[in-house]
This record gives sequence, structure tokens and C-alpha cells, in this order.
Amino acid sequence: MAEGVNITGAELVARSLKALGITTLFGLTGYPVTEVLEQVINHGIKYIGFRNEQSASYAASAYGYLTGKPACCIVVGGPGVIHAFAGAFNSSANCFPLLLLAGSCETYTVGKGSFQELDAVSLLSPHVKLALRPPTLEGIPSAIRQAYRVAWSGVPGTAFVDLPADFLQTMFVDNTVALPKAVAAPAVPFPDEAKTIKVAQILKSASAPLIVIGKGSAYARAEIMLRELVDRTHIPFLPTPMGKGVIPDSHPCNASSARSTALRHADVVLVFGGRLNWILHFGEAPKWNPNARIIQINIDPEVIGHNAGDAELSVVSDVNVFVKKLLPHLGDWRYPATTPFRQQLVKLQATHEGVLAKAAQLMTVPLKFEHAYHVIRSTLGSLSPPSDGNIIYVSEGARTMDTSRAWFNHEHPRSRLDAGTQGTMGVGFGYAIAAWEAYNGLHAERSSGKAGKKKIVGLIGDSATGFSGMEIETMARCGHDCLIFVMNNSGVYHGNANSQQEHTAQQTASNSGRGAEGLRSWSLGFQTRYDMLADAVGGKGYLVRTSDELGQATEEGFKAKVESPLQC
Repeated sequence: MAEGVNITGAELVARSLKALGITTLFGLTGYPVTEVLEQVINHGIKYIGFRNEQSASYAASAYGYLTGKPACCIVVGGPGVIHAFAGAFNSSANCFPLLLLAGSCETYTVGKGSFQELDAVSLLSPHVKLALRPPTLEGIPSAIRQAYRVAWSGVPGTAFVDLPADFLQTMFVDNTVALPKAVAAPAVPFPDEAKTIKVAQILKSASAPLIVIGKGSAYARAEIMLRELVDRTHIPFLPTPMGKGVIPDSHPCNASSARSTALRHADVVLVFGGRLNWILHFGEAPKWNPNARIIQINIDPEVIGHNAGDAELSVVSDVNVFVKKLLPHLGDWRYPATTPFRQQLVKLQATHEGVLAKAAQLMTVPLKFEHAYHVIRSTLGSLSPPSDGNIIYVSEGARTMDTSRAWFNHEHPRSRLDAGTQGTMGVGFGYAIAAWEAYNGLHAERSSGKAGKKKIVGLIGDSATGFSGMEIETMARCGHDCLIFVMNNSGVYHGNANSQQEHTAQQTASNSGRGAEGLRSWSLGFQTRYDMLADAVGGKGYLVRTSDELGQATEEGFKAKVESPLQC
């Protein structure tokens, strides 16, 4: 045996991550993980240091979703874990694969009130797939590998490893501890053949069939099979917010503009990689047809039959595998274009486009969301057409996010990130950083659309900006040329005053104790200059108030090589 060299437990962690194929690490430095991060950098893993652990963990979760395998986030113990818990919970809720590592106090000081002491394993265990602490320094590689495998396998989620400070600081001979072996991609469940045949029969007998595409389909990279299904059968489809682009929004079978009607009248529904939660109104009346047979195709057995799901027909399967098995049983069957259901959807689509066109022309100062989005969409479309797939959108904030769904088309999968299952505020800037790294970083993983560098465009509300706005500095420091629009309506959701005079009057009333006449619970500072924050940290900021200013700034910001928040 070759003579070994002395290394620390911190370097063992870095070597273990390298052996598992981790190429990019998200986190925030501090005792006792600083040495781990230094060794990570020494071993060629790119480290993105954030200003807050929440944003770091949000970024890692989104990176896992975009790349299709666990991303890694590392933080300090105690409050670091508390902050990162937000991302761990968000990752588990959205079924994103995340490996979370955290330092902790020395094992021999547990219970003495040590620095940032916290029983993180007990705290996180109810909310993650796995939480463990290696029993010895030598157990670090196997613990990290086990957590990585669990985060990735089955239904993706969060796995956590606690790393005591004394383990990280101890020296040992490197050839006495084996590094973890690479983890193979998880096996996928295959559908029951009898159920698949029955689903095909039910589908062909439907008078108003519908396909719903969840973000699980995007994660599963099921775009080719689902596009073939819709192209062959002409069944109308509805994407969930992050399912947009799995089948192009421009596809003639897209029923998004008639969503309410589609749900209310569909009698047989296939839900691919989605859950019947609040985003889909639980599959229940009055939003849905109470007599609809809702067939779920999902890798998670616990999803089957949940809420209004049809437990008899629903199938535990990978989406790709199920569609491949289903198509032969459908043969050359095609849903007719002449049915009342189809014709009603087409009619409503034309009406919806007319409503958008009318809203786009409403030029006011301050700008309304609809006209601002029209200008942004038109300008970006002239610079990079949606068919190119070179723009990745991140949207966060109530009206900012909700309104944007109707205005920006997605022709490629995994081209939209938003607040997700939990409606989590604070994810926007971290998600934008993750998207930049996933598509443009030195260790860029699998991307969507055509080859070439992707432009990351953020549509972030002013309230949402308050959660994680200092990550603008992270973007600037890391050279991420993201284009961020801060949609500033001076308030949470509803917005606030339309003029400085009105805002001042409200504030005066509030300060004088006349709360009912003063600032409301959703009030924020009037026209806060978020653009100046970009200038302060090395980016480039624009303040825009008119259509012409917005169009010009959008073009300049798109071409700029620095972080460019825009305030609308």
C-alpha cells in the first residue's frame, strides 16, 4: 500500500463530494465549515457564497431540479441550520433533490451550551427524507453517500448530514478511509400493463379528455414522450406553472387560456407528474367537473388517490415509461376537432388573446403590470425569440408572478421557475443564481432548448425583493449577468399609493394614530430605489417610468454583462 498523507476531516468531506460528482456547491461560510469550503475550492468544486443561508438553500434546491440530481448546500450549525431549513422544507415540498450539510459543535461539548449548539438531526428529521450524523470521522464518506442517494431516489427531496467540528478538525492518514463510490441514477417504476390498457380504453371513450402536466414531468425530462402523445392524439393540455414548456405554449392543443372551462367540463383527465393540491384546486368541484375521472401518473404511491384522484385507475410509474406503454394501446385514435368541448376551448382562446391585446395598450404612469409585461415580452422576443429557448424566467411575488404566467410563452421545458408548491417568497434571487449556474456555469449540467448561453430573466415583486435582495451582490460578485425586473407597486400584493402625495397623506395619518385612514398592512415605501442597490454592489441599475424607458432599458440590460435590476 502506498504511503498516505495526513488530511483533516474537512478535506475528507471535500473529497467525498468530489467522488460523488458534486461540481457546484452553494452555502455560506463560518465556523466550523470554513475549512471544508476552502478544501472544496482546492479540489476544483465551484463554490457560490451567499449572503443568507435561506437563499443558498433555495438556490441549491432549484439547481437540483434543473440538473436532475442532488445539489449540495453547506451551512454552519445552529442559526445557519435554522435559516437553511427554509430551503430544505421548500425542497421537500417541491420534490427537488437536495443534499444539505451543516457543521455543529464538538461532540464532547454537546449539552454544555456550546457555540451555536443545536440538535439539528432531531429538528430536521420530521421534515426531510433522511437526517443523520456519522458516528465517527471515518463514517463521513458513507454518511454523505447515503444522504445523496436518498435525496435522489424514489420521490426526490432533502437529506441532511450533521458534521461535528471535532470530526472536521481531526487529522488522519488519507489512505485509511475509503471515499464513497458514485451513485447510479435511481431506478424508475414501471406501470401495470392491465391498468395501462384500461386507461387507454377510458381515454378513447371520453367526450372531454384533458392532460395536465406538472413540474414532475419537467424534472423527469418527459418532454419528448408527452409531445408525441399530444401530437398523435390532439388531446387538450394544461401545464401547471412550472410545467410550462414541457409541451410548447404555442402548441394548438394548449388550453391554458381556457383553464377554468377545461377543468369544469373535462370528464377524463390524465395528470402527469403533478399533485392534486391547491394549485390544481384539489381536483374538486366547483373548479372541476365533479364526475371527472382524474387519473394520476406519478412515481409517488402516496399521491395515488389523493383528494379527487381515481385510485382505481391511477398508476405508479415514471411518466416517460407510462406514455411509451400507453401509445401502442391508443393506436391511431385521435380526439376529434369538432367536439363541443374542443370548439369551446378554441373560442375562449381567441377571446383571451383579445383581452391581452387590449390590456397591452393601456399605457399609464405608473405602468400597469400588463403593459409593462407587453413591453418586456416584445423587447425580449426581438432579441431572443421564444423558439430559441435561450431565456430562463424566474418569477416571484403575488401579482408579479401570477400575471406573468399569461404574458410569457415557454417553448422549452425547465425554462420557468416560480414560488412553487409552498408559494415560498424569497426564492427569486437564489433561483436566478441557480439557473445561471445550471445553464451557464463552468460545470453546467443538462439544459433545455437549443445549445448556447441562457439569459436568466427575473420578474420579482418589490415585496419579494425585500426577502433576498442582497443576493444582487452575490450575482455581481460571481459575474452572473442576470436581468432582474423589480416590479415596484410600493406594496405587498395589492400595491399602495399611486402618488407621493397620497402616500405621504397615508403615512401622516398612520403616524398620528389614525390607523384606519393610514398605511395599510400591505404598504411599503413609495417607489423605493432598488435600482441603486445594483449600482452600489457593482451591477447596473435602471429606473424606468414610461414604456420607452422600459423598452430601452430592457434591451440595454439584456446585452449588459453585469447584474441589471430594473424597477418598473
